[in-house]
Amino acid sequence: MVDVANVMGSRPDGWWRDRAGAAVRLYSELAALAASGRAILPGPTGPEDGGQPPDAAGPPEIVMVLEGAARAAAARITSAEATRAQQSETDSGPVRVEEARGSGDDAIVALVRELPGRRVVVTADRALRDRSVAAGATVLGPAWLLALLRP
Repeated sequence: MVDVANVMGSRPDGWWRDRAGAAVRLYSELAALAASGRAILPGPTGPEDGGQPPDAAGPPEIVMVLEGAARAAAARITSAEATRAQQSETDSGPVRVEEARGSGDDAIVALVRELPGRRVVVTADRALRDRSVAAGATVLGPAWLLALLRP
């Protein structure tokens, strides 16, 4: 699960002028990462942590959680994906977009509690890190994800 606001905030690329546009760009990068097969989680993936061996698990599902002004990106992403699907039969990879109705942190923690298997939250927010670990997730910082997004 990607704390979109936190990951966007870790890059000084002008995201604050167009939060929805920055979220759409991040979605595109995550979709490309998912399609590349490089979206491999570090650390253990055995039954003891709710995971499976890498060869049985398949690629991880990437969940973007949008809050505030960035929620406007959801409609733009849906529209772009519908157009892409009409033009190509290629799957861009498993990226799911969740719109937080209130706090993005609350939505992320709720997803950690709902989803089965290994859950990893990407954020640098200390309070969210603590809440995510308490709910059963592993936490990685934005730098880990941003390093994967670099070509």
